[in-house]
Order: sequence, then C-alpha cells, then structure tokens
Amino acid sequence: MPLLQITTNQTIAADQQHAFISLCSQNVAEILGKPERYVMVTLNQDIPMLFGGESSPCVYLELKSIGLPEDRTSDLSATLTRLMVSELDLDADRVYIEFSDAQRHMWGWNGGTF
Repeated sequence: MPLLQITTNQTIAADQQHAFISLCSQNVAEILGKPERYVMVTLNQDIPMLFGGESSPCVYLELKSIGLPEDRTSDLSATLTRLMVSELDLDADRVYIEFSDAQRHMWGWNGGTF
C-alpha cells in the first residue's frame, strides 16, 4: 500500500536503476513498518525540471500510504532526503516531498480495496 513516486531531472544508469528503486523500497518498508511486499516505487527520471529557477539536480517525491503517521513526517522527510542525497548526489535543499495519507476504501488492490 505504500507508494513512493520519484521524479528527478537526473539520469540513473540502466544497470543501477533496479538497485536504486530496490533500496528505496526497502527504506520505505522499514520507515513505515509495512511489509515490503506491499511497497511500490516508481521512477521518473531525466525529466525537464526547474527548482528555484535552476536546472541543477533536484528530486520531487510523493509518499502515499494508508495510515501515514502525520506526527512522523519530519522523520520521514529526513530519512528520504538522506537517501536521495546519498544516491542521486544532490543537495538536501533540492528535495521536495509530498506526503499523502490514503483512506482504506480509496486504495484498490487485488480486485478489492484495503
């Protein structure tokens, strides 16, 4: 049920993409305390992007999950930002994150809803 969407103007080498999204999946499962079998990660790379009027490396993340703990968004932001800084070689102030708490009946899976 957790979904991490990654949009960046960076290009990740084809042979490194799987390792990158796998690491992101593991981190999301761990920080949310959810089974990784439910985590989905999407990667939109090499997207024309400006942040603060500059096209230097940046990333926009969307983290959506059922029961996303609002009181932990600061911790989630710190963890995800560290991961992006480490893996994409960009500055922490070039990361935006949108958090979204999904209602169970509004999240479909396996022909039904949660």
